[in-house]
Amino acid sequence: MDKLVFATNNDNKLKEVQALIPQHIKLLSLKDIGCFEDIPETQNTIEGNARQKAEYIKTHYGYDCFADDTGLEVDTLNGAPGVYSARYAGAQRSAEDNMNKLLEALHDKDNRNARFKTVIALHLNNKLHTFTGICKGSITETKHGKNGFGYDPIFRPENYKETFAEMDLSLKNRIGHRGKAIKQLVDFLNR
Repeated sequence: MDKLVFATNNDNKLKEVQALIPQHIKLLSLKDIGCFEDIPETQNTIEGNARQKAEYIKTHYGYDCFADDTGLEVDTLNGAPGVYSARYAGAQRSAEDNMNKLLEALHDKDNRNARFKTVIALHLNNKLHTFTGICKGSITETKHGKNGFGYDPIFRPENYKETFAEMDLSLKNRIGHRGKAIKQLVDFLNR
């Protein structure tokens, strides 16, 4: 295998993953294969959405591919925003709005424990495989840092003083949820 589609339109996510995938594999984006429509994400679990996106690309475009879905699960909010993380504050998918809504929901809460969860679904040789990465941490009271994307400015991983948005990409990839799931994917591809 020399080409693999990563079912994302998120350039930040693509950049993070390209740094981790073996160099002999050419990573193609949705733009590269001419996919400009919104891929359905109608499942009620993170794993379900990842599987649905991978199946969609394989069915409609015929490429071996992988898709991911990520959610931020906050203990005191019973796992919310979870599968709805990208649209937590509405259909506009605004990271600022999502962070502000979450900070407001937690403003009087002592328990700020949370975890990021990424599930990757790989559709390869007509078989579907999944890989899960989890990073535990907590939600800060204010935003810190300019790197990363999504909830990174308010998520501080366990045993670190910095938020994801204050870390360099190599550290975030090493300890983060997506990096852990990608490592499992890479180990599988290298077998």
